[in-house]
Formats: sequence, C-alpha cells, structure tokens
Amino acid sequence: MKTIDQAGDLNGKKVLMRADFDVPLDTQGNIAEEYRIVAQRECVRQLLDRGARVLMIAHSGSAPSFEPLVPHLERILGVQMRFCRDFADVQAYWSGAEAVALFENLRSDPGEEANDAAYARRLVEGCDLFVNNAFAVCHRAHASVVRIPGLVSSYAGPLIVKEVAQLARAISAPAKGKIVYMGGAKASTKVPVIRALLESAERIAIGGVLANDIFRVLGRDIGSSRVDEHPEELLAGLDVHDVRLVLPVDSVMDDGRIVDIGPESVALFVGLAAGASTIVWNGPLGEFEDPRFSAGTEAVARAIAASGAWTLVGGGDTIAAVARLNLLDRFGVVSTGGGAMLAFLAGEQLPGLQALGYYAS
Repeated sequence: MKTIDQAGDLNGKKVLMRADFDVPLDTQGNIAEEYRIVAQRECVRQLLDRGARVLMIAHSGSAPSFEPLVPHLERILGVQMRFCRDFADVQAYWSGAEAVALFENLRSDPGEEANDAAYARRLVEGCDLFVNNAFAVCHRAHASVVRIPGLVSSYAGPLIVKEVAQLARAISAPAKGKIVYMGGAKASTKVPVIRALLESAERIAIGGVLANDIFRVLGRDIGSSRVDEHPEELLAGLDVHDVRLVLPVDSVMDDGRIVDIGPESVALFVGLAAGASTIVWNGPLGEFEDPRFSAGTEAVARAIAASGAWTLVGGGDTIAAVARLNLLDRFGVVSTGGGAMLAFLAGEQLPGLQALGYYAS
C-alpha cells in the first residue's frame, strides 16, 4: 500500500479522507465512547501540518446526521470544521479557504452501501487525492471504501498501516504462549477466526453466544440462553472437542439464561493470561452492559492488562468494556476494527485493503 508519506508535496492539495466516526451514542445523543474518533487525530494532523485541505467522509449507524455531533468532533479532534450537508456545500468548501470540513453521514445516501460508481465519482469531485484511514470499514465493499481508490490517487492512512502491521504480528506470533479470547454476540464472525488460529495458538478461550452454540451442539442444557439459529451448520468443520478450545466450566444464570461465565471459569480464563506471551481478545464474555453480569469480562480484562504479554484487543463492545475500566492504555494494541479485525485474523482478503493494493504481489 502507498502511504501518505509517499504522497509528495501536499501543500494546497485537496484531500478526501475516509475517517471512522461510527461510535455509540447515549440516550441523549451524545458520544458515549470516543476511541475511534481519537484514533483519527494523527492522520488529520499529518495532513494539515503538510498544508493540505481535508474533507472528511465517514458513516454512522447511530446518528442519522453528523450535524449535531460537529461540536463534539471538533473538541475531540482539536480542529474547527465546516459541515457540508450536500454536494453543493462540498463544492463551496473546495472553492473557499477553510482547512477542514465534514460531509454528511455517508449512510444517508443508498449509493454508499450499494457501492455505486456514480456516488463515488461525486464524492471525489474536486479533490486531488484520497486517504483511507478507516480500518474498521475495510471489510465492507462500499463506495467510499472500494470505488474511490479506482478514481483518484489513493493512500493508506497511518491508522490502517498500524492496524495491518499489528494484526499480522498477532497471526505470526509463535503458538506457544499465544492465548486467544473470543466472546460477544456475533458468533458467526468468530468461528472463521478460531478455525484460522487454532493451529497457531496454544489455547482459545470461548465465551458469549459462541460458547452457547458449542454447548448446544454438545447436547448440554443451556435453558433459554441465546444461540445462533443453526449452530450445527455454523460450527461445521470445527472440532468442538479439541483440547485447545477452553470452554466455561460454570455459568452465571438469570431467568434461565447464561449471562456470564461463572467463578470457576473466571479463575480458569484468568489463569490462561498469567502465562501468556501473546494475547488476542475480541468480544466480552457475558452481558457486561449490566453490572450484575460483568464480573467475567472485567476479571479477564484486568488479567490481560496485568499479564505482561503483548496484547491485542478489538471490537466495539470490547473497547467499551475496557474503557469503562479505564484500562485502554494498559493494552499494547487496541484495534478500531470489529468485523475488519476478525476478517483479517481469519485470513480473508479485505476489500478496502485490496483496493489500496495491499494484496498485490
């Protein structure tokens, strides 16, 4: 991939920057977790320091419009920005002298998710080059991710460069001492990772819905706990009896549902971290949003932070859990990607990275 260090003289250049502002909002519409936004600061600062003008484009699944969030984004990024509601505003921005602007939520136009070529051409109109700094969307074949690089000179931002390097390091780390924790609700995205990493990890500890799926296949009584619709199909090709898979040995129950790993499981999972040299974690181990059922996730988070291992954690819920414990700075790498992180670890070719030339021989 070409990086912005290879972009040459940027003084006066008009740069279209794909950022990542898809963050959770609280009930009042305020930003509840800022990590993904903070991760965009370095790229914005580099471009501005080199004299570029920057139009940021991004999406949000929570906010219909970015306009109410602009003051918060300005505070977090440390810049003043013009808000562009439509393409007429964009052209007015390019014709002016302001340094930074933000375009309306890309998801407000169906052309984004449809990967529409015409929509991509409208996005790049007037700009000199494109920088993708949104690793978390690189697994999506959307217009701003895969169409734009075919229309204008394109570069990987510093966040993508770092994330790819760190995920590659996690994959290539020796199996001995590599512990992987997989939890959360999206079990379908975790199974390919487990298949891919099983031969290159010492242990893979499993919680959340995926553990429920395995228990169901093993014929265990899990009451009314959440499971995937067809767990047998989901787990096809995975030996659920493999000794390298570590399942909970007890559970916390609420109204007939498994809501957290139990105290014996906590001790088991925490013990794995103590002797690890590399740890990868994606997905909380219970319904951590409810303080009554957060003990397992919190205990494992603290154990990983204190382990002395090289650590990689990611996924929106995982980041939220770690941030709530004020432990973000205790982890070696905190990936902004959820699905993108998992797809990369599973060995899939991410469309956004492919569009930037990452897989070219």
